[in-house]
Amino acid sequence: MMMDVIEKELSQDRRAFIKKVLGGTIAGSLLLVIPAGAMDLSAIPEQIPGMRADKGTFISKKRRFAFIVDITRCIGCGSCCVADKNEYQVPDGMYRTWVERYIIDDHDNVFVDSPNGGLDGYQEPRKDIENPVRDTFFVPKLCNMCEHPSCVQVCPVGATYQTDDGFVLIDTKRCVACGYCVQACPYSVRFINPETKTADKCTWCYHRVRKGLLPACVNVCPVQARKFGDLNDKESEVYKILHQPHVVSVLKPDMGNKPALHYVGLRREVV
Repeated sequence: MMMDVIEKELSQDRRAFIKKVLGGTIAGSLLLVIPAGAMDLSAIPEQIPGMRADKGTFISKKRRFAFIVDITRCIGCGSCCVADKNEYQVPDGMYRTWVERYIIDDHDNVFVDSPNGGLDGYQEPRKDIENPVRDTFFVPKLCNMCEHPSCVQVCPVGATYQTDDGFVLIDTKRCVACGYCVQACPYSVRFINPETKTADKCTWCYHRVRKGLLPACVNVCPVQARKFGDLNDKESEVYKILHQPHVVSVLKPDMGNKPALHYVGLRREVV
């Protein structure tokens, strides 16, 4: 039933679709975009089993979180980007998460773009591609939450740190905006926020997760291309996906960072 509603909405204008998602009129989107501090998140039903039972002892080595993006499902609607911008008031031109479009013509030429970070979706075709287009797909990008994060190693003041449960975060009170972490990140997910004057990036909605809620972008995705959960919970969806015979990969594995962000259907053209 839910997918019928989504398909009906997607057949209409994508801008209108995104507005309806943010307005909560799309099935399942009610919990997706509650700005940080806007309300008591504990009032929302728990989405990550057992998190609230920890009663303040959230940081635990018993939990090992993973994020999965299914490229074969992503439709490039931009809902995830809009939700993130709404959640964190990200300045214009800056992106904690964004969606890239990959276009391949029949000569195997690859074209990659991400106008406005994918916030507006991809409603217009590229007009500068001369040959017939063979394939088009979308790749969301966000923090990889590396097990061996380069950004933590280079921070001269200890502002970028790693929690016991694997989240790589930024202490904005200590950050001096030197930009070393921005340069060190092999995935280009960091930037200097012009308003806070500190480093900024995706946090996998740490404030929501510790309340037992899924990241905002996971909640908003109309085709369930984003998954999040605890790998130490064998009943979690992410555990089951990563233990099935899918083609699951990480970006730039040769860098040795060991990302906790996994992609289903990752293509060789993705950079």
